[in-house]
Amino acid sequence: MTEPLEVDTVLVPVDGSDESVEAVEYAAAVAEQYGAEVHALYVLGEEIVRGIEGGAVDEDDVLADTETFMDTVRDLAEEYGVAVSTSNAYGFSTTRKTQHPGSAVLDTAEDVDADFLVIPREPLSGEPGEVLEKAAEYVLLYASQPVLSV
Repeated sequence: MTEPLEVDTVLVPVDGSDESVEAVEYAAAVAEQYGAEVHALYVLGEEIVRGIEGGAVDEDDVLADTETFMDTVRDLAEEYGVAVSTSNAYGFSTTRKTQHPGSAVLDTAEDVDADFLVIPREPLSGEPGEVLEKAAEYVLLYASQPVLSV
C-alpha cells in the first residue's frame, strides 16, 4: 500500500514572466490542498548576473525589481490562504561552470526542504530575466521530489 503524499513546502521558481505567475498559481493551489506553504525562488538570468558581476547593473535595482514581482507572488498566495517565503538566486555564474538555473532550483529545493516543485515549462519569449525554460528539463530529470511542469 502506497503512503499518501505529504507536502509541507512547495517550491516554485520564478523569473518575472507571465509563465512564472501561472506557476505560482498552481503552486499555491497545490499548497492549499496539502496545507503546505509556498517558497518562491526568483532566478536571475545570465545577462543580469553578468551585468551585476561586471558592475554594469546595480544589484540593488535588480533586487528592487525582484521584490516588486514577489509582491505579486505574495498576493496570489494570500488569495489561496497559504503562507509564502521568498529568496533569490543567480541562475548563472561567471566563475562556477556548474551554476545554472536548474542547479539553482534543485539546490534551493534541498535548502528549503521542498516536498513538491512547480516549474514553468512553456517556451518563453527570450526577454531578459526569463530563464526558467532552461531549468525545466534539468529539474524534471534530476529532482527527487514530485514535479509539476506547467
